[in-house]
Amino acid sequence: MNMDRDTLMALSAIVIVVLIALVAWFAYRQKQSQHLKQRFGPEYGRAVDRLGSRTKAESELKAREARVERLRIVPLAPAEAQRFAQEWKVLQGRFVDNPKGVLSEADQLVRELMHKRGYPMADFARRAADISVDHPTVVQHYRAAQAIAMRDERGEADTEELRKGVVHYRALFQDLLEVGDDLGPSSRPRHAEVH
Repeated sequence: MNMDRDTLMALSAIVIVVLIALVAWFAYRQKQSQHLKQRFGPEYGRAVDRLGSRTKAESELKAREARVERLRIVPLAPAEAQRFAQEWKVLQGRFVDNPKGVLSEADQLVRELMHKRGYPMADFARRAADISVDHPTVVQHYRAAQAIAMRDERGEADTEELRKGVVHYRALFQDLLEVGDDLGPSSRPRHAEVH
């Protein structure tokens, strides 16, 4: 009888340890999910919808984080930021005379800015994924602008759509136009949101 009692106590202890481990694991997973939801905002929901499960989406978003962490994303020097801002102003002013040409130029200027900041210039899907890590609230603007640019290439976009495309590119452009101080890289945290 003593042996059975000891066995029962041991089994109870094992069950308790397993239950504690499961609770800890679920709490950790919940914390990870919360982190990703806060970090990626609407991009989190988009990833879940696109990939069909929370687990797959979270795995994809973690992979993006890891990939972008290895990049050397830098703020612009004040003079570079001013040059980019001036180029955007000129580009926007040309919209009245040549709306179709301006959308293509906006895309090029955004790409140049991304490259200058340190983002790799892979295909569009990879660029959007990389941007979503540090700029989750404006990546949907990039996707919308790109969709309009594709419609424009097929001759299907009217002037109002082109205007919206430029507005979408401008939202991303302004968010990417992060400036470092004169002493070097920006002192704000790498993943803080730019407004």
